[in-house]
Amino acid sequence: MNEKPYYDLNTYYRRIFGEKTAKISLDGGFSCPNRDGRRGRGGCVFCSAGGSGDFAESASLSIAQQIARGKAQTAAKWDNPKYIAYFQAFTGTYAPAFVLRAKYEQALAQDGIVGMSIATRPDCLEDEVVALLAEINTKTKLWVELGLQTANEETARKIRRGYDNAVFADAVRRLHENGIAVVVHTILGLPGESHTDVLETIAYLNRFPIDGIKMQLMHVLEHTDLAQWYRKGAYTPMEQAEYIDLVCDCIAHLRKDIVIHRLTGDGDKKILLAPKWSMNKRHVLNALHRRLRERGIFQGCSLS
Repeated sequence: MNEKPYYDLNTYYRRIFGEKTAKISLDGGFSCPNRDGRRGRGGCVFCSAGGSGDFAESASLSIAQQIARGKAQTAAKWDNPKYIAYFQAFTGTYAPAFVLRAKYEQALAQDGIVGMSIATRPDCLEDEVVALLAEINTKTKLWVELGLQTANEETARKIRRGYDNAVFADAVRRLHENGIAVVVHTILGLPGESHTDVLETIAYLNRFPIDGIKMQLMHVLEHTDLAQWYRKGAYTPMEQAEYIDLVCDCIAHLRKDIVIHRLTGDGDKKILLAPKWSMNKRHVLNALHRRLRERGIFQGCSLS
């Protein structure tokens, strides 16, 4: 039984696979259309040089080698868990279908891999790529993670997201029609966004046939435009209490069947400028759980 007041990822994985399941973060060597000129240059204002894959294995290694290293890193934590191959860095569908196929199939061929998760952009899902994903979905449990970040179009332009909401909606529709589970990335604390803006993004997502959500705290990382704004005083990161109350409200408003894959996220300590309180993830999650109990909030309803 899930003792948390929300539908968490560990509970979800245990229901599917029957035991502990860990994700191994991979770098497939892909780029991003928001960096190479197809959509823009420099990426989103918050994106680090690692393309949101700062904890992924090195792209200089084969997929098989990356998975082997990922398994070795978890060996001390869990006794023989199952694994999900997670193509995390940059845009995991941004390559010709034959290149993607080779990467994905190499991952699936490794012992202990029971599923695959692919982080990508809604504007990088050409028909032949969706057809490939549908095929992969017949061979394993597949999740496609779409980086929406916000449903506020003005904010999306400010952070240089590079596509409008209609592109996201179409991507969700096509993936859902092919039976592919969709997880959506959101960021809390984006420049200029209010508490209301974030809850409007949650309300927007509740209308779509999505399976999961990641709520990510806005980290200020070195060598990003956001870091320049922060140093000039043009951006102020969220305080812990503010963030926790916002996450509580998001959980209260989130549709009950949507699995919460992330509630805060990790910033690479070597390049994290702010907020420093986020470095103690366990402390943040414990504080969040206390606040949920204090407010009587459970996913999809408020008991306060």
